[in-house]
Amino acid sequence: MSGAPKFTTLGCRLNAYETEAMKDLAAQAGLGDAVIVNTCAVTAEAVRKARQEIRRLRRDNPGAQVIVTGCAAQIDPESFAAMDEVDAVIGNTEKMQPDTWARLAPDFTGETERVLVDDIMSVTETAGHLVDGFGTRSRAYVQVQNGCDHRCTFCIIPYGRGNSRSVPAGVVVDQIKRLVDKGFNEVVLTGVDLTSWGADLPAAPKLGDLVMRILKLVPDLPRLRISSIDSIEVDENLMQAIATEPRLMPHLHLSLQHGDDLILKRMKRRHLRDDAIRFAEEALRLRPDMTFGADIIAGFPTETEAHFENSLKLVDECSLTWLHVFPYSPRPGTPAARMPQVHGKAIKERAARLRAAGDAAVARHLAAQQGRTHDILMENPHMGRTRQFAEVDFATPRPEGQIISATITGQTGQRLTA
Repeated sequence: MSGAPKFTTLGCRLNAYETEAMKDLAAQAGLGDAVIVNTCAVTAEAVRKARQEIRRLRRDNPGAQVIVTGCAAQIDPESFAAMDEVDAVIGNTEKMQPDTWARLAPDFTGETERVLVDDIMSVTETAGHLVDGFGTRSRAYVQVQNGCDHRCTFCIIPYGRGNSRSVPAGVVVDQIKRLVDKGFNEVVLTGVDLTSWGADLPAAPKLGDLVMRILKLVPDLPRLRISSIDSIEVDENLMQAIATEPRLMPHLHLSLQHGDDLILKRMKRRHLRDDAIRFAEEALRLRPDMTFGADIIAGFPTETEAHFENSLKLVDECSLTWLHVFPYSPRPGTPAARMPQVHGKAIKERAARLRAAGDAAVARHLAAQQGRTHDILMENPHMGRTRQFAEVDFATPRPEGQIISATITGQTGQRLTA
């Protein structure tokens, strides 16, 4: 009797979501002893790690079929097909199709091509895979958008994900209703370029329209959260939801990338530093308990110390709390990889300074919570998160998946205690 397929996920939350969908598809197809690697292509290092993982999995599973998919496989299928360890390479669209998995199953009698990867740019619809309840038992993730129409000079992801496609609002609402019926108290909307949701749908609705519709049509949903957004694309209805909807969580993760106008132009971003600052000020005015996370790249090509200082200042100027700091590494195939590079030592040092500023911002935020009462969603019996996404530790167990009210008593490292 063959074993069950094993999945390894590298990279983003969307990849993790899609792995859950692939598990269902592989099970339905009767796929037996197989190892599936869902790769990431965001940096050259991510691709190197994918190859390393494929070799390790082949050594650990000598008799299993090794199948490679994900963004790295989509962008460069031939190089993965050339690896002796790999039996099949499937694209990002193909990995969501039942037919693909049926062709990889042991009882398939026809011929199966070793590489099943089509042109991702020709895809115009989101796949109809819906995973009810991926995440913890307390929080579910709902993919509402895939792909990206923008071409930032450092980013290869559009070539792995294709152009932007949106899931219709009705489909999203129906899925969230099912999740609430299953007992989930928080839903997170996810996508590759979330604020572009709706541009390809009839009448071109905006993300704010979707948020307002969910909150209106799913009145029993206690908490709605949105993942990373591009602040320059935020629409009027989303600002209204921030101002008026307490069930929309006061935590936004901003795709800022840099704090200097010249570097932002070289990145081909669509906002300037003042746009980011204005957005943060307005969101805080509408919702004083709002917290912000942000992605910032350190050491982008041509970045001087003065350019970098402008990124460092953004931490205070945009009231940032949760920083995701990325030391720049060139991604072959992107325009930025051909620009004059910053020395590796300087990149490392600047990333460390940004992270230190982020750590100080987290410490300030946590210190300000002492003695306050928060509604906390329990992710496991001893840890939950506030509405602003801060982690809270409890000495005595609480019911998982429930929202409880508790007073903050202290902090340990980057966590609160209650």
